[in-house]
Amino acid sequence: MKIAVCDDCMKDALYLKGFLGGHEVRVYSDACNLFADMEDKKERYDLYLLDIYMEGPIDGIELAKKIRIWQEEAAICFVSTSNDFYREAYDLYAIQYLLKPVKEEAVKQLLDKVSKNIIRSREKKLSFQFRGQAGSIPYGKILYISSREHILSICCMDGTVQECKGKLDEMAMQICGDIFMRCHQSFLVNMYHVDSLIGTDLIVAGQRIPISRRYYAEVKRRYQEILFEEVD
Repeated sequence: MKIAVCDDCMKDALYLKGFLGGHEVRVYSDACNLFADMEDKKERYDLYLLDIYMEGPIDGIELAKKIRIWQEEAAICFVSTSNDFYREAYDLYAIQYLLKPVKEEAVKQLLDKVSKNIIRSREKKLSFQFRGQAGSIPYGKILYISSREHILSICCMDGTVQECKGKLDEMAMQICGDIFMRCHQSFLVNMYHVDSLIGTDLIVAGQRIPISRRYYAEVKRRYQEILFEEVD
């Protein structure tokens, strides 16, 4: 896996790099240098570990916005001394938010999650047609699918929404299994993108997705299974 670590505190950056053995890692002490490599050298990484508080014209949040423009499917993890930027992290579809001092176990879980997402995105794609145009989206990039008046909205990690005509029942028969689950008459959810289960809602990239009574037990069971997968 190719990983970029960007932190203007070299001590913190090298500390984090120490947990990334076995991967191709490049450390940047300046956000502008990382973005310049993306823009000029077409450099791309599977995972970006970005400090939020960085001196200079670009902080971690602004850098993430630029990364999303050039590499919309990138896995971005913010690293910070404060949890004040959770909202911004959700808006940028960050895969994780780590507080300093970062613990090795948290990094291990992050790497496992990113690796599994890469494998899933390469293995399966959802094919669809809308207005005569065919398209496909890797499963790993899809957050959830909602239905309204026979229009399916496929909501993706990069913030885009693809629409197609169809019935959610038919879509569920096509893709539901270990990755996607029906949680409501109007929603299918990629369970690997669920951040938490609060009451009768799934939290996915900051959005609350309702769980109906009919599906609650099975959704909760699968959610707990995935938690154990990520710990292992």
